[in-house]
Amino acid sequence: MANSRLFSFLILMLLSFQTLLTANEDPSYKDIQVGVILDMESWVGKIVYGCITQAISDFYTENPHYRTRIVFTKRDTQGETLRALSAALDLLENSKMQAIIGPESTSQARFLEVLGDKANVPILSFSTTPFLNQNPYFLRIAEDETTQFKGIAAMVESFETKNVIVLCEDTTDGREMVAYMFSAFQEKGIQVKHTSLISTYASKEQVGEELHKLQTIPAMVFVVHTPPSLAAHLFSMAKELGMMDEGYMWIITSKTTNLLDSMDAEAIKSMQGAVGFRSYLPASRKLHNFSSKWRKEHYALNPFKEFKEVDSNGIWAYDAVHALATAIESVKTKEFVSKELDIVGTSLLDEMLRVNFQGLGGEFKLMNARSISKAMEVVNVIGKGGRRVGFWMMMSTNGEFVKEIGKSNSSSNHGLESIILPGGSETSPKCRMLQANGKKLRILVPDFATFPNLLQLTVDPITNLSGVSGFCGDVFSAAFNALDYGVGVEIIQLPYKDGMSYDDVIEKISLKEYDVAVGDITITANRSLYVDFTLPFTDLGIGTLVHNSKKSTWIFLDPLSADLWITSACFFLFLGFVVWFIEHPTNEEFQGSARQQFGTTLWFSFSTLVYAHREKLQSNLSRFVVTVWVFVVLVLTSSYTATLSSLLTVQQIGMNQISIGFLDVSPLGGLVFNRLNFGGPKIEKLYSPDGYAKALTSGSVDAIINEILYLKTVIAMYPSSDLSLIATASTTNGFGFVFQKGSPLAGEMSTEIAKMRQDGTLKTLEDKWLKHESAHVVIPKDFSSPSPKILNLYGFRGLFLISGGTMACSLLVSIVHLFCEKLHVKIKMHILRYILRSKIAGLIC
Repeated sequence: MANSRLFSFLILMLLSFQTLLTANEDPSYKDIQVGVILDMESWVGKIVYGCITQAISDFYTENPHYRTRIVFTKRDTQGETLRALSAALDLLENSKMQAIIGPESTSQARFLEVLGDKANVPILSFSTTPFLNQNPYFLRIAEDETTQFKGIAAMVESFETKNVIVLCEDTTDGREMVAYMFSAFQEKGIQVKHTSLISTYASKEQVGEELHKLQTIPAMVFVVHTPPSLAAHLFSMAKELGMMDEGYMWIITSKTTNLLDSMDAEAIKSMQGAVGFRSYLPASRKLHNFSSKWRKEHYALNPFKEFKEVDSNGIWAYDAVHALATAIESVKTKEFVSKELDIVGTSLLDEMLRVNFQGLGGEFKLMNARSISKAMEVVNVIGKGGRRVGFWMMMSTNGEFVKEIGKSNSSSNHGLESIILPGGSETSPKCRMLQANGKKLRILVPDFATFPNLLQLTVDPITNLSGVSGFCGDVFSAAFNALDYGVGVEIIQLPYKDGMSYDDVIEKISLKEYDVAVGDITITANRSLYVDFTLPFTDLGIGTLVHNSKKSTWIFLDPLSADLWITSACFFLFLGFVVWFIEHPTNEEFQGSARQQFGTTLWFSFSTLVYAHREKLQSNLSRFVVTVWVFVVLVLTSSYTATLSSLLTVQQIGMNQISIGFLDVSPLGGLVFNRLNFGGPKIEKLYSPDGYAKALTSGSVDAIINEILYLKTVIAMYPSSDLSLIATASTTNGFGFVFQKGSPLAGEMSTEIAKMRQDGTLKTLEDKWLKHESAHVVIPKDFSSPSPKILNLYGFRGLFLISGGTMACSLLVSIVHLFCEKLHVKIKMHILRYILRSKIAGLIC
């Protein structure tokens, strides 16, 4: 059985050998010249060339019947751009190349792009930089490096930081990559605090000096985009300087990570905890077989040399050669081959753009003359290499991290496996600039001793350590403790001196003498140019504090003007007269003695004010008059009630000729009077809550204008002073905590303040320090709005004209009716007298 198997194997080998010999001797095969321009001394160049030759061998072994054979002519650039250009010219002019593979350098590829366009020869480039390319013959077979930058920005965002430091090689390509990174970070609202451009030939001392500078910059995330050789020096120095300890985060791009397996063990050891983006090569049987074959050949050639895995450049080169060989055969089959190179080049380009197959690196397809990748692998440098923690899906709508391709996110860590950062931490680095070297958070507290309910310094009698209390101090402590940084704090007092203001506090923070300032510090646009503020933790805008004036005995007369009072009284009397005149002749209730008639008439007219009239009216004219008048009384009494209520509720303030006070160390003196026109009021400076209360109760000032929180404090401390607060328009931005420009703490503290406002913690702290038993009224009011006007006759002239006209007409009708009635009686009397006289005369006769 074994002998039969061996015999079958030998027969198969002989047939294969015969097929190869026949193929080599067949004169119908056409050799196609393809140039290869690489740096043969570099590791990438050696890998790429090895994969190219292996690809040709594998391709024609699988397709022995093809009528074309690619023949490579290689040129060594030795890493120099001019040599690459010279090699390309030589290959195009002397060797009549149908295509060129290489070079691996972007700077060299820029020159070859022009040559390829002139010669109409496809160039398969390993350039990863998307420089402006107008040459359709320039084909990028390597992955575009810029596609990973959005993923890096998303990762930085997931670590809840808004500041990064970028390190790139000091080359044209490096500077271009920085611009692309800036754009990606800007979309996420992330600020690049500093960009370090390091020469590829920088010495160890120069790299160390640059890293020393970076240690002083308040940022905790470093993004490294350098070749592996420079990255090795950089991480080695970073480890010596303690920058690979807890509190730091390093993200490396595919420029380094794609060649991670080619780096030595010491370099890998210094990079422990870094996170990298790497080109994704999906696992397949074909890739497994190729890798196994690569290992065997490498071991056969160098059995005592450390083995290096084939990288993504080699895989791309392998697939590109397969695509090129397929395209060349397709051109030959369709009989498009011509002696003229431009026809061959055009036909070959068209076929290259049509090629689509599953290669070692996954699907090979050129779109817009470049290869397209759907995902990148995210690796965590742990142990001897990179440990996969997930994938960055570039082709999804907004890009996302996933643990496995094809499965939706169900994990918490933003779709990735747990990441072990430098120092062994698995959590987000927080405030590295505070934790490094055991530094404490230096908190500056202005001790101006004005409003103790807002801020006051305390000293622990046991530990003798300084602290802060009051509303502002408690808000800061609650927000900072919620961050759970585990960072010590140092409270530093700033005593008040003559001429000092809060701008001096801002200056000290901007000069980085302290990390943060806590106090009743107003957020302004000018101050924001030098420091970063948190979200305001107080009410926005300013308010006016007034002393409630004593109510006048005759305040009930204030709603109506004198002319309206007099007119109303006259109309009441006129109504009584009209009703009496109409009802007196026939209605017994309006008859009697003169005193009785006068009393009944007055009672009836004034009782209509409260709709209490009980006398029955018999005439329709009097009923009509009273109905119209009752409507007038309804409108008049309703308006009177509303106006009297407002006068009893709102303390009116006249802003033209009053005395105004404001806090001396507050910026409101200039701020308010620049925005509001008071018509030249008298200004008085006040320095404390006690001064506020005394100034208002004594009458030395009519109103005090300041931040609403200051005024609430005064009312809380002096509830018996009968003070009221009138809120105004939001002309200020409230109080905020002050941080150095670019400090990540400002954003994180803002988030905590927003949470405290939402869950009611801010309200609880405000009630603790500012609430009192005697409630004060807060009434929205605009400074520019006029005081409410009292009711006058002009506003009601229409009603009085209607009612007066009705009364006059009814009176006139009644008079005419009475006159007619008397005239009728008189005529009847004359007739009767005439009749009597006639009868008497007849009797006499």
